[in-house]
Amino acid sequence: VRWMMYWIVFALFMATETFTDLLISWFPFYYEVKMAFVIWLLSPYTQGASLLYRRFVHPTLARREKDIDAFLVRARERGYETALRFGKRGLNLAATAAVHAATKSQGALAGRLRSFSMQDLRSLPER
Repeated sequence: VRWMMYWIVFALFMATETFTDLLISWFPFYYEVKMAFVIWLLSPYTQGASLLYRRFVHPTLARREKDIDAFLVRARERGYETALRFGKRGLNLAATAAVHAATKSQGALAGRLRSFSMQDLRSLPER
């Protein structure tokens, strides 16, 4: 559970740090403070990740649980519909390509088959 709390808090930190890094990275000792913060999160003595998770992350997730569940259901349904739509498109494209290939190469196929007609086979010398 401790590691789960750490990775959730660390992921949130990294997501926000992506944007804030552009704005405040010019502050003196910014990178040192950031490293100290990560060590504070990770340290078993301070248990910073557990503290932040229990005080901020968990209450926020608990308040928004129904919204998150509804979003996940909608995302699952949309993902299924999208997969079906792309699957149908892919099958249609493959069928169209097969039909075009068959119609374009029909003359070549007929020419090849014509070369193996009975008349051609009778003209071969017997050996």
